[in-house]
Formats: sequence, structure tokens, C-alpha cells
Amino acid sequence: MAQKKAPEIIEENIIKTEYSDVMQKSYIDYAMSVIIARALPDVRDGLKPVQRRTLYDMYELNNRYDRPHLKSARIVGDTMGKYHPHGDSSIYDCLVVMSQDFKKGMALVDGHGNFGSIEGDGAAAMRYTEARLRKIAQEEMLSDLDKDVVDFVPNYDETDKEPVVLPCRFPNLLVNGSEGIAVGMATNMPPHNLGEVIDAEVAYMKNNMITTEELLKIMPGPDFPTGGIVTNQDELKEIYETGTGKIKIRGKIELEVAKGGKPSLVITEIPYTMIGANISKFMLDIVSLIDTRKTTDIVDISNQSSKEGIRIVIELKKDADVENVRNMLLKKTRLEDTFGVNMLAISDGRPEVLGLKAIISHHVNFMRELETRKYKTLLTRELDKKEIQEGLIKAVDVIDVIIEILRGSKDIKTAKACLTGGITEGIKFKSRISEKIASQLRFSDRQASAILEMRLYKLIGLEMDALIAEHDKTLKDIKEFKEILTKPEKMDSVIIKGLEAVKKEYSRPRRTAIENAEDVVFEEKKTEEMEVVFLMDRFGYAKTVDTATYERNRDAADAEFTTSFKCLNTGRICIFTNTGVMHSVKVSDLPFGKFRDKGIPIDNVSNYNSSEERIIYVLPMGDLVLQKLMFGTKNGMFKQVYGSEFDVIKRTVAATGLADQDEVISVFPVTEQKYVVLQTEFDVFLKFELDEIPLKKKGAIGVRAIKLTGNDHVSNVYYLFEEDDTSVKVGSREVLLSRLKAARRDTKGSKLRG
Repeated sequence: MAQKKAPEIIEENIIKTEYSDVMQKSYIDYAMSVIIARALPDVRDGLKPVQRRTLYDMYELNNRYDRPHLKSARIVGDTMGKYHPHGDSSIYDCLVVMSQDFKKGMALVDGHGNFGSIEGDGAAAMRYTEARLRKIAQEEMLSDLDKDVVDFVPNYDETDKEPVVLPCRFPNLLVNGSEGIAVGMATNMPPHNLGEVIDAEVAYMKNNMITTEELLKIMPGPDFPTGGIVTNQDELKEIYETGTGKIKIRGKIELEVAKGGKPSLVITEIPYTMIGANISKFMLDIVSLIDTRKTTDIVDISNQSSKEGIRIVIELKKDADVENVRNMLLKKTRLEDTFGVNMLAISDGRPEVLGLKAIISHHVNFMRELETRKYKTLLTRELDKKEIQEGLIKAVDVIDVIIEILRGSKDIKTAKACLTGGITEGIKFKSRISEKIASQLRFSDRQASAILEMRLYKLIGLEMDALIAEHDKTLKDIKEFKEILTKPEKMDSVIIKGLEAVKKEYSRPRRTAIENAEDVVFEEKKTEEMEVVFLMDRFGYAKTVDTATYERNRDAADAEFTTSFKCLNTGRICIFTNTGVMHSVKVSDLPFGKFRDKGIPIDNVSNYNSSEERIIYVLPMGDLVLQKLMFGTKNGMFKQVYGSEFDVIKRTVAATGLADQDEVISVFPVTEQKYVVLQTEFDVFLKFELDEIPLKKKGAIGVRAIKLTGNDHVSNVYYLFEEDDTSVKVGSREVLLSRLKAARRDTKGSKLRG
């Protein structure tokens, strides 16, 4: 009987480590992955990985500028399947942005269909749109990939290869700019004018000691696709030296006067930061200035923008102060804004903030590396060609012997051995002279292969002349390529020539003006102080009207609005909520107008959140500071607070302290009231003198006013004068509160039955 084999004993190999160390390493690995492989551009080609992979995939798909567009979904799917397995939305978003000439200084993708608009409209779904490479991307970023100019690495599943960087022939990082958020760092680089950037790069190549100040004389600053005006020219030198800073930009405003003399301010260029939803926000900001009576000179505003460009028309009154309105637009809206510059890019495999000169230097070094690798490849090809050409020319002189070798050989191997080594064994020759000549043949292996593959028509005289001419050209090219590779000045001359060719074909005039503009001074017209009536309905919509309008519509106002009181238009409104906070609202922020106007939600002009809070009491700040306020909560905690404690500038302050699971149910100004009556959910009543509630600070919780039993809580609070006929209904019974017997605070009270 066979003996059973004893089971193998596997030794335990438990590695003990600190959890914090594992987390730290994992987070650093994740952060570096995001920084290097996702969010930041490479200084050499100015592209993030997703952009590089998308462009390379389009090139591989033959999605060229001179061929029909391909469906965006096809491009996105192919890119995701081969090179970028991080979801289709990031790839399509990248494709869309690279096609938007209002975002990029030089768009790299030619989009066909709805690829979004400058006003923030999103692109259509990828199944509806089509795209292809633009000529500049195809010819200046992808054209030399077959010449071993850049390294290729395996893709994510090692089934294909992708370029580490694209052979970009112009400083794309400066031309198109970049924006991205990594882990713990972000990049935000403005776009620049292609022609100016190339001129700056050429100037650096001719004099690498050139200063940033001298470069800025050639390339004065950013050139935003939306135009506009950069207003802090003197600060640009420091920004471009350090790679960080703030560029101040403002829109372009033109004055147009209609036939009747009515002026209009027309915005024809906007700050780059206003692209997208900020245009509509700009319009709303102007409407808000009108509603809050910051200006009375604006009659109407309309957005007449089209494919031809931006045109926002602001119609003014005939006697309007045009300059003041213009200054107000620049001061109170995003028509004047700042672009935060942070020129962060991947340099030599690590993130680095770079100045203008450093970026140009990196790209020039990259161009020299590209040209060196390119001309080494071309030189190798020309040397191989020269070898074959020389072999064919030499073969023509002994063509008869070669034909005898071919006819007398039993196979190709024998014939090739004779051509390369002069081995004549096994070959039948017509004469000993031919055999002797054959024995002296010493063609190289490559030459022998070319001779064996040569067609007979190559022996025609004209073909031979062409071969000799081609050989002369090859020798000339070899000499030229060797000069380029051995003489740095020759190499730079080739690069400069290429840069100037790019500039000649693709450059366009500058769109953004660069100047030193004075800061805008806007003096707000002082609001004439007047008494108005605040009105708010049960839905939280608030407005103000003049007192005469209110008096004419008093009955309707009392029926429609839950809150109404008189206040000054220069004052503030205080809103107390069940969460124990007070929100302050400027009266001037509320719309002032006709009685039938709807008003605006109080949420829009305060920190009040109607979905999480409930308004308990509203009163004007002027009345509040002269009074004491009584606070009461559902758990029976009460206190008095001087109103002056709430006279603060903050929009939101804590009005009272609250215990867990408690909320404010009553806020009321104390005047000449004598008694407080508490009613609970279970119809327990307690009446006591108001003076029993002490004065406290606004942060205090207060004192207990009633002893509650079980799940009972205070539901209503009544404040009574000495002679008061207030009554409440308990069941079917009407109870006159003044007849209730007064007790002491912090007792149980009496239950009333209906």
C-alpha cells in the first residue's frame, strides 16, 4: 500500500508595520500619480496626459485635418480602450476644450457640431459631434513620430505603445496655457500670442543671457482669446520672473449714441475669467445694481452676442453720467477681474513653478533634443541608402557577370554568397574570365539583397542617370545632416527656420491690449434717507414700498403679508429663527417699488436658509436697539436680552444658546407687559409675572420657566398687559387669559379642559 505524502507546512511570513506608515505611503503614491499622470502639463509639449493621448489616438486613427471628421464617440472610445482607462467624460471634456478657440490661444482640434459656447452652453453628447485634428496639431506636434524623436512606453495593459511626450515644434504651454488641480497644488497659466512667443524663443536662442524684461519687450504679456485689456503692465515683469502673481484684466467698453442722443455702453470684449456662466452672472449683477437702486441711469440691458463676437448693450438715460456708470460696472461687477497666475508644470519628471525664461529654455532644449534624434535617424537612413546606391552603381559595371551568377546558381543562397564573398563553387559560368571577375566581388549583405531584388528596367540609361543623381543628393544630405549634428549653430539655424515657418503660417494679430491703467474710482451716490414699509409674505418673499403706497393699500397689505412694519431705507432688518440665530439684511438690498411687485426671497439677500430654518420674528434694527427681547424655547427655557447686543455688522450671529433637541418658539419685544402665559401641547397653562425672567447675555440659554412632564413642550407664549382681554380656545371652551391665577415661574402649571 502506497504511503501518503505528509502535507507541506507553509511558514507564516507576517510583515508588521505601522498603519500610519502604510497610509502615508499610499497617499503619497496617489498624490504623485495625480500630479504627474493626470492634472499637470509637461513643460515640453504643454499637454496633460489625457490631451496627449487623445491627440495621438486621433493621429493613429488617421483622423487628419485633410480627411473627413470622425464621430467624437469613436475617438473617445478608442482613446479610453488603448491609452486612457479613466472614464469617457474626462476624454470628451478634453476633446471639447481643445476645440474651443475662445478658451485656447490656438485650438488643436477641429470640432464639427455643438462644442459649447463662450456663454457657458455645454457641448452636445459625444454621439452627436464629430472632430478631427487641426493642421497645426498634425504637422507641428505629431509629424515626426516615425523618426524616433521621442521615447515610447507600454500603455496601461502593455498591448500597445504610446509616446512619453509629443514632438511639439512650438511652445504650446505658453501659447495655449493650462489649468489643472492636483493634490496640494494647482496650475493656472494664461494663453499667449503664437507669433510673439516664437519671436521670444528665437531671441533666447540667439542670446541665452537675455533677461525677462527684454523678453517682455518682444512678448509683452498674455493674449487672451476673449481680448480685453491687461491693466497692470508694470507688475508683469515680477509675475513672469517668479511664475506667480495676479494679472488684472478688464473688458472693453465702447460708447454708442443713438440718433436721439440716448447713450449706450457696449461691451465688445470681456475678461477671460468671465467665460461661461459668468456672463449671465454679470447680467444678473447689473440687474441687482438696478434693483437695489445703486444706479438709476440704466434703462435696459441686452445680450446681443453672436458668432461674430461679444456684444452686451447697456442702454442709459439721456442725461446719464456715462463715466460714472462705466466705473460702476468695472468696480461692482466682474467686468474687471484678476487672473491668478501659477505657472506650474512637470519639468524633468517633477512639478516645478517656472518663470517665462525657464519655460522657453526647457522648450529650446527639448527642440534641440528632437532635432538631434531626428537627424541621427535621417543620417542613418541616408547612409543605408548610400550603401545600396553605391552597390547598384557598382553592379551595373559588372551586370553581365551578375546575370551569369544568377543563371548559373541553383538557389538564392549560392548567388548571394558569390556576390558578398566571391564564392564561385556550384555556379556555372560561360567563361573563366567571368568566373574570375565573380570571385573578386565583395558586395555588402545589404547591397547583395538590393541587387537580387533589382528589376531589369533599372538598367535603362535614364534610370541609371536618375540613380546617379539620387546618389549625389544622398551624399549632399549626408554632409548636411552631419553638419547639423556636429555644429550647434547649424542646429539652431534649422530650429529657428522651423519656428519662423510655424509663425508665418499660423500666427495672428494680438487681441489683448497691455497697458498701465489707473484704478477705477466709483463714488456711490448717497441714498436719500426715507421711511419705507417692509412687507414679507408667508413664502418669505420680501420688498419695500413707500409709506404712501402702503397707506393706500393697507387692507390688501394686511391680508396678503404676514409681516409689515415701517423702517428706514438706510437701515437693517433683523430676522430671528427657530435655530437660535439672527440674520441681518440691509433694507437697500431689498427691491423697492410697486405694491404689486412680487419681491425676492429673503434667502437671496441673507444667510437665512428656508429649507433648514423657520422665521420666528422680524423687526427693524432701529427698534431693536431701544428694547429688550424675550426669548422662549419649546423646552421652556426663557430669558430677556438687551436689543443693543444685536447691533453688530455681521450678517449672522448667535441670538441665544440652545440645549440639544431644543428650538426657539418665541421672540418678542418687551415694553409694558406685566405677565407671561405659557401654553403647552397638552393644554397646560402657567401664568407668572414677566419680571421673573432675568436679563441674560445673548449667548446664554436662559432659565427654566415651566416644569414639563413626559413628552409635553411649550407650544404658545402670550404677553399680557395689566388690563388685557386676550383669550384662547381650549377645545370648545374660550379661556380669558387675564382670569388665570398667577403662579410662580418654574412650576408645573394647571391643565385646562375644553
